[in-house]
Amino acid sequence: MISKSQEEYLKTIYIIQKQDKQPRVTNIAEKMNCTKASVNKSLKILTEQKLINYEPYGKIELTEEGTKLAKKSLEADDIVFLFLKQILGEEKDIAEEEAKEIKMAMKDTTLNKLAKYVHQELGLYSLDCGYDINNEHCIDCMRRMVET
Repeated sequence: MISKSQEEYLKTIYIIQKQDKQPRVTNIAEKMNCTKASVNKSLKILTEQKLINYEPYGKIELTEEGTKLAKKSLEADDIVFLFLKQILGEEKDIAEEEAKEIKMAMKDTTLNKLAKYVHQELGLYSLDCGYDINNEHCIDCMRRMVET
């Protein structure tokens, strides 16, 4: 289990990577509005947890597990955000802020149920296929990938 702060660092590193940029202590600190010392301390912890590969003054890279946790956290943020914004009609800024807080208090089983509800209500697609937030693909989708 990782802390809320560590999760935020993983998401920030992931987002910076997705923007085709190399995560560095400086750009992480800027994006998270914190000090470089704070970033270095967190990077050390994430390295010890094997969620990132990092040597001081070197590259910062998410491990496979770090990437998985970052994606899961971002997906959970999105699910709760969609519920607050699209279904409850909350203002965008409030929905973004509250989604992060609410998501941290939810168990995966609750997030799975909320994801199914949100997707069905918004008519995006049905998640009655064994969806699980801990997997990149649902159970049935993974079976189809293995069978082909």
